[in-house]
Formats: sequence, structure tokens, C-alpha cells
Amino acid sequence: MATWGICNIKKVVNGLPSLCSSKSLLKSLFLLTCFINLYPTILGKGQLLSLDEDNWQEMLSGEWMVEFFAPWCPACKALEPVWKEFSDWSDDLGIKVGSVDVTQNPGMSGRFMVTALPTIYHVIDGQFRQYRGSRDKVSFINFIEEKKWSSIDPVSWWQSPQSIIMSTISYFFKLSMALRSAHNKIVEEYGIPYWGSYIIFALGTIILGAILGLMIVCIIDFFFPPKVYVQEVSEKIHLPEEELDSGDVEEEDVIEDDSTKDNQELRRRNIETEQAEK
Repeated sequence: MATWGICNIKKVVNGLPSLCSSKSLLKSLFLLTCFINLYPTILGKGQLLSLDEDNWQEMLSGEWMVEFFAPWCPACKALEPVWKEFSDWSDDLGIKVGSVDVTQNPGMSGRFMVTALPTIYHVIDGQFRQYRGSRDKVSFINFIEEKKWSSIDPVSWWQSPQSIIMSTISYFFKLSMALRSAHNKIVEEYGIPYWGSYIIFALGTIILGAILGLMIVCIIDFFFPPKVYVQEVSEKIHLPEEELDSGDVEEEDVIEDDSTKDNQELRRRNIETEQAEK
């Protein structure tokens, strides 16, 4: 019995090195896994940049991946952690990753013609391409590393965010949001009913339209004044009043003489006709 216990103790002692080596291996594997997962954090972790109306032109230089989202959008909420992980690799990929909240920047949704959420754009040196691939980190990384964006046609010049047309559209979007905010303020803070708010906006639209119309007419008249046409009037020879009166009398006399002769001729024929009948 004692001999068996001593033998077992020896086996345990002899197996300690192998047990210790197994623990070291597990520990090494654990550290390696942590290193791989934390690689973007340890080596050059990128950051997610927030873009708005004031700094959006930063994306015109360099290479960017930009997401347009809204906090209330379910698909945007599902993409949020993936997009954050993708932004951690931005420095390794040599790009910048940004996001735009369209609820806080309504003009940006008009400038980029955002009709669905989330919308992702790839931007390189001022050329914009809409990303339509899978929304996972690996697909985003492959899209950049393999330059898959080169097979996508960039948006046309008039749809480019820096064009005059899209800039004008962005102002209309901002104006619509400002009017909506004013409507909500009138209804909620001042207690005016909805129909009252609509009447206020209708009257404001009529007055503003009249003012703008008057201004446009004045500007047109200033730059393009109406031309004054001078009609050449030929000189007329006016006879004295006495000659005019005498001329009228003569004309009347002539008319009276003609009528008298006609009457006399008619009477003569009647007389001849009566005599012939007798």
C-alpha cells in the first residue's frame, strides 16, 4: 500500500513539467487571441470622424468611406457596431471613415441625394461612388484593399455634392426643416392649432411672393428699361376755317343739285308714263 502511494507521488512529480508546459501553452494562446482582437487598438487604431455642414468638404481630399444614418433607423442601428469596427482599421487601410447624422444635417441629405438609410459613399480625390455591397467589416476592407470601387462609375458632374445644383437643393432641404421646426414651435410652445399655423404660413407665403415679385419686376426694369418708340407724324396742311366751311358748303350744294336733278328726271318720266296710258 505504501509502495503504491510512493509510486503515484513520483508519477505526479514527474508529470509536473508537462502540466506546467500545458498551462503555459494555454496562456500563450490566450494572449495571442487577445493580441489579434486588440491589434487595431494597439497598432494605429483609427477613429470614426463626424462630418456635418461645416466640415464636409474635408472628404474632397484623400480617400474616404462615409455613412449617412439616422438614429431612428433600425438598419443604421444594426450597422453602427460594424461601422465602428471598420473605422478602427482606417489607419491600416490608409483611408478615413466618417459618418453623417442626417437628422442634424438635413442639408447634407439633399446635397448627397440620400433617399435610403443607411447610405454609404466611397470618396477619393473628390470623386463620389455609392457603395452597394455587403454591410460587414470584411466586405468593407476588401472593397478598399482590392480597389473594387474602380469598377463603379462615379456620380455625374451635376450630381456631385460640390456642384451648384446640389448646393441649391441642400438649401431647400434646410429651408424645409427650418419651416418644420417653426411649425412645431408655433403649435407646441404657443398653443396655436394646426389650421392656425397653416393660415400663418399661407399668408406669409403670399406676402413673401408679392414682395419677391415686385423686386423681380424692379430689377428687370432697372437692367432692361422699356424702349420709347417715337412715331414720325407727317405734316398735315390745314386749310383755314373759312375755306373749309366754303368747301363743305360747295360739297353740300353739289349733293343737293344732284338730288334735285334726279327728282326732276323722275317726275318727267312719271308724267310721260301717265300721258302714254291716256
